[in-house]
Amino acid sequence: EAALFSPSLHAEPSEDTMRGLLGFHLDTSTPHGGRPCCQGPAACVSLQKTAVILCLLLCSTSLSPTRGQTKIPLETVKLWADTFGRDLYNTVTKYSGSLLLQKKYKDVEPSLNIMEVDGLELVKKFSEDMEAMLRRKVEAVKNLVEAAEEADLNHEFNESLVFNYYNSVLINEKDENGDYVELGAEFVLESNAHFSNLMVNTSISSVQLPTNVYNKDPDILNGVYMSEALNPVFVENFQRDPTLTWQYFGSSTGFFRIYPGIKWTPDENGVIAFDCRNRGWYIQAATSPKDIVIVVDTSGSMKGLRMTIAKHTISTILDTLGENDFVNIIAYSDYIHYVEPCFKGTLVQADRDNREHFKQLVDELMVKGVGIVNPALTEAFQILKQFQEARQGSLCNQAIMLITDGAVEDYKPVFEKYNWPDRKIRVFTYLIGREVTFADRMKWIACNNKGYYTQISTLADAQENVMEYLHVLSRPMVINHDHDITWTEAYMDSKLLTSQAQNLMLLTTVAMPVFSKKNETRSHGILLGVVGSDVALRELMKLAPRYKLGVHGYAFLNTNNGYILSHPDLRPLYREGKKLKPKPNYNSVDLSEVEWEDQAETLRTAMINGETGSLSMDVKVPLDKGKRVLFLTNDYFFTDISDTPFSLGVVLSRGHGEYILLGNTSAEDGLHDLLHPDLTLASDWIYCITDIDPDHRKLGQLEAMVRFLTGQDPDLECDEELVREVLLDAVVTAPMEAYWTALALNASDESKQAVDMAFLGTRAGLLRSSLFVGSEKVSDKKFLTPEDEDSVFTMDHFPLWYRQAAEQPAGSFVFNLRSAEGPEGPSQPMVVTASTAVAVTVDKKTAIAAGRSCTLCHCGWGVVRGPCLRLARATMGRFLGELDGALMTQLLSMGVFSQVTMYDYQAMCKPSGHHHSAARSLVSPLSALLTATRWLDGPPNWVVPFPHPCFCPSAAHKHKKQDALQPCDTEYPVFVHQTAVQETNGIIECGTCQKMFVMQQIPSSNLLLLVTDPTCDCSIFPPVLQEATEVKYILPTSRICRMRSQKLRRRPDSCHAFHPEENAQECGGTADTSASLPMLLLPLCAWVLPLQLLQ
Repeated sequence: EAALFSPSLHAEPSEDTMRGLLGFHLDTSTPHGGRPCCQGPAACVSLQKTAVILCLLLCSTSLSPTRGQTKIPLETVKLWADTFGRDLYNTVTKYSGSLLLQKKYKDVEPSLNIMEVDGLELVKKFSEDMEAMLRRKVEAVKNLVEAAEEADLNHEFNESLVFNYYNSVLINEKDENGDYVELGAEFVLESNAHFSNLMVNTSISSVQLPTNVYNKDPDILNGVYMSEALNPVFVENFQRDPTLTWQYFGSSTGFFRIYPGIKWTPDENGVIAFDCRNRGWYIQAATSPKDIVIVVDTSGSMKGLRMTIAKHTISTILDTLGENDFVNIIAYSDYIHYVEPCFKGTLVQADRDNREHFKQLVDELMVKGVGIVNPALTEAFQILKQFQEARQGSLCNQAIMLITDGAVEDYKPVFEKYNWPDRKIRVFTYLIGREVTFADRMKWIACNNKGYYTQISTLADAQENVMEYLHVLSRPMVINHDHDITWTEAYMDSKLLTSQAQNLMLLTTVAMPVFSKKNETRSHGILLGVVGSDVALRELMKLAPRYKLGVHGYAFLNTNNGYILSHPDLRPLYREGKKLKPKPNYNSVDLSEVEWEDQAETLRTAMINGETGSLSMDVKVPLDKGKRVLFLTNDYFFTDISDTPFSLGVVLSRGHGEYILLGNTSAEDGLHDLLHPDLTLASDWIYCITDIDPDHRKLGQLEAMVRFLTGQDPDLECDEELVREVLLDAVVTAPMEAYWTALALNASDESKQAVDMAFLGTRAGLLRSSLFVGSEKVSDKKFLTPEDEDSVFTMDHFPLWYRQAAEQPAGSFVFNLRSAEGPEGPSQPMVVTASTAVAVTVDKKTAIAAGRSCTLCHCGWGVVRGPCLRLARATMGRFLGELDGALMTQLLSMGVFSQVTMYDYQAMCKPSGHHHSAARSLVSPLSALLTATRWLDGPPNWVVPFPHPCFCPSAAHKHKKQDALQPCDTEYPVFVHQTAVQETNGIIECGTCQKMFVMQQIPSSNLLLLVTDPTCDCSIFPPVLQEATEVKYILPTSRICRMRSQKLRRRPDSCHAFHPEENAQECGGTADTSASLPMLLLPLCAWVLPLQLLQ
């Protein structure tokens, strides 16, 4: 029994700079009418020699068993491997044209230079460019703030104002008579590529209101009328900086003015739930960071609707918190308990992950007992005091939110002990239910602790009443007129979720508060609202051009809290059925969870502190969705982005990743070779800036480059360094078109079934391809298209085939197996891609000049019928350890493979109640590469190809639709071939028999040939599986407990907690707050009233 497998050979990175790679494509599907192995020529004429030679060797070799043990001649296996390797190499070399391209680069070698990249200078340059871009966004927002405050200063409130405006929901709506409805006049909308192809009006803004806000309320009408002054500023900002996206003003009264104007569609229930005052950019701009302890009454009197309202109130409060805030929740009845025991006695960062966790726990709260509030208030004050003294938390605002249906105790001693006379901790009170018996005492608590009192009697009341606390916290900032600039964490634009790829959806917002400048309201500290503008992180990362970073290099951003803003390994979405959904914690993924090799958090600490510097790390880099791994030494360079809470990191891999190949080519020569139909450029890369001038937005990058080089458009700005690299690559690779064309013309009909296409890619993002079959016969139609991101150059990475070949020994090919996806599903043919690197050496420095590949298709290679063919289909693509646990165990024990543990801190798992694994089994990507099974006719001999050096698990997971997934940490094994072991053999003791095996490496490839005895039953050995498993910590809520640890963070620069001119008597309600506390106390008999009377 022979098995050919490819564990994805790993080689240590060389001191080379890679220029590009080539490859070809092959499909292992069975041609119709395939013939038995030893009875005729193989279907693929181009590979016929290899197939037939191996087939004849196997079919003519006698491997008859003797007393349960088969003798396998070592010399024969080596001959098989060498013969197959030689002929396979000749075939892929021919179709890829790698030797020709190597010669072409050799010819121009004297005119080439290899430049070493200075990573520190590079990261500083990227940072400066990003700072300049973000500064323009800040200037636009400042213009809006000035215009809004000036308009308010000149506006006098008119209670009877009548004013028609463009309501985003009602525009273009008509009644049954065909007339436009009120507030719904004609509003011209046009598709705009700059705004994700949404229908917009770039001449004017429109106004959106949530369903619970009356669109003709006097406050709304006056605010909308006043903010009309923003329309010309919106337009001027956009004309001045055409890279601006959405600009908007969110009013404290609830309306949302957005530019460009857009039509807003209600949900399926006809409800507009979006309220700008709930958005992170509004809340963070309106208030300084805060420490919040929510104290909720869970006594028996809170049962029923009251508890439902209380839970909704807590959820609403949590929605007003962000990653610069800290929070905890204490429930009380006749005793106190933390809703999350892991968080006892502390505060945790109010990131999305923690907020969602709190919401789940609050939803499970039960009512019982009698409410005694003093111990809960005492606990809350103590937590806040301890955090302040320990210099933890926000070190700014501190507040207690008391949620109850009444309080009857003498709580004055608690405030005297912990909060008076300084009153540094504000207390906000929320009276739940319609009963007003306790209204005065609840207001007394708030007014005597610089807080605010509200009564929430229905679920609909919660939103507006909770917002009042934000107005109180904003007073000191408003009185000072401190216009702090706020940048948000990464978040997802829900409008684009269903229509754009995930790297298009992540945004950050720059926002600033808008204040009333009227003297008569100065002490009131009136916040008018917040203005903001979105910045697509994808656009920001374009300022770190991919070609400057090398094959494995990348750039990333993180926030002052250590959370990832942008990183190629950030996976914000997960698949549930056919839908992509955002993960609950997608914008609170810590840098240490992506760069997890940084065990001492040296990189994280330096970047959070805004330092400029560098460090090196040996890292394990997963490829192909975790199916394989590379071992690299990466150099990290980092610096801050001035006037923002962000830091930028740039990663260059040692060796070829730190060199760039430069050459001189005339524009005339380059233009001639650019205009070939087989040539394309990376669509995501910026060769020329086409998104500023509206006349340029319809230009593709190649077309724009041609116009730039010919001088047709002097206004075009292009990256001249990248253009020079493209011209060089175009000229040197141009002969490949004629070479491939000649191959196609001279190929027989049968040979056309062997190879689909040949293609090459260069570091400049240039891609050439040539089909050897009609486009309708191409096995994998998504390959080399934007639909298949792994096969093309993107902003985040080089193609997978390029990255794999970059780490292969010089002159060897890496083979990779792909499924040709289609409506037929798993039965689709398997496609093999073979790729190799083409290197150039100048002054003892070597750069990869190109990557060459070919795609093989319909390769029967001596097709067989019957049991052998069925076996091939059953085993194709499967991991060796799953098929033969005994053999894989033996290879591991002999050191042929080593096991490496990888981690995924962004996984999604089934709840712990499920006993089966949360991860799917690994699939070896090349395990059916040449499907030598089809070369043989019947047992006992069978051949299955596998890739080497590693079999790796997939980080993706399969789940049933009914299973709710939750964030988790997983670990998974990777099996890495030790390249020093090129051949070995041994005997496995399997109880009643012995199983002999021989392993031999296929020369110039990442393939290994295994020959084993199929007659010995070794089922006593369990299979070696590659499933990802959830990391189980000591405590049941361990992952949550892990969140408790206070990681290093950099606090925002400003804090506005108090102001001496603040009018603290504006504290809600209508009762007289001058009454003494004893007058407000109810008789003690209130304690013994039946609970139902207190409902």
